[in-house]
Amino acid sequence: MLQDRVRINNMLFSCTGKGRNDYEPFVEDHAIVYILSGMLTISDGGASTEYRKGNIVFFSKNQLLKTTKVPLDNLAFMSISVFLSRTTLFNYATEQGIVRKGNYTGYPNLLLKPDILLSSFFDSMVPYFEHFERLTQNLIKLKTMELLELLKRESALHNILFNFEDRFKIDLEAYMNKNYMHNIPLTQFAYLTGRSLSTFKRDFQKAFTEAPTKWLIKKRLELAHHLIAAKEKRPSEVYFEAGFVNFSHFSQSFRSVFGMSPSELYYSKNAVSAKPNVAI
Repeated sequence: MLQDRVRINNMLFSCTGKGRNDYEPFVEDHAIVYILSGMLTISDGGASTEYRKGNIVFFSKNQLLKTTKVPLDNLAFMSISVFLSRTTLFNYATEQGIVRKGNYTGYPNLLLKPDILLSSFFDSMVPYFEHFERLTQNLIKLKTMELLELLKRESALHNILFNFEDRFKIDLEAYMNKNYMHNIPLTQFAYLTGRSLSTFKRDFQKAFTEAPTKWLIKKRLELAHHLIAAKEKRPSEVYFEAGFVNFSHFSQSFRSVFGMSPSELYYSKNAVSAKPNVAI
């Protein structure tokens, strides 16, 4: 019988009978996700994208994503994910003599074109998660190699999967303006931008002329204000979305800056005109 969540080594089966938000998942390794039923909504700090039954999606490593899993048509949301680590990919590329054919072009999320072989691969995994005690380490290795055999022909993925260059610094200002709503430690922000913590703080001060923690709180409160005043979202809906994990702390911080609680703003006829009156 299928369970709500089963992870064995680098393979994950996910199932939920009601809408569920996962606000701060960190995609540490490349992942291939197959939607068996329902809808998966992904937000990476920009636009949201919806994926539905039958979609096969590639998520690149080292990303911060907010996801919503939604049941549809009286069926639970179900998906199968296979995570591909650097070590697995490097060993496979070495054994197969695979050399990338071009430059690494970034960290995309790609909806793969319909492919009966890829779909059949994931469909073949369902019985294993119904009887997961029989999904041995040897089977996992074989199934992972099978997936890589299918993926290596995907030209859009080739130079992403088989790029093994060392990490390098990325544009700190652009990255933080896109990802500030993810409530993670500064050490993780430093890692994701290719920096030590001390270098991250120094570069941040240079880019934004203020300390990271202070800047992050201000940006999250500005986003929350916009979502409540302009988008008419309830405070209970926006505090996670804006990057807060505690509603009480969010409400207190909001009042100190905007002179009213998030709930007062929501119910105010002149909500949009509320302005900060206290510096953070």
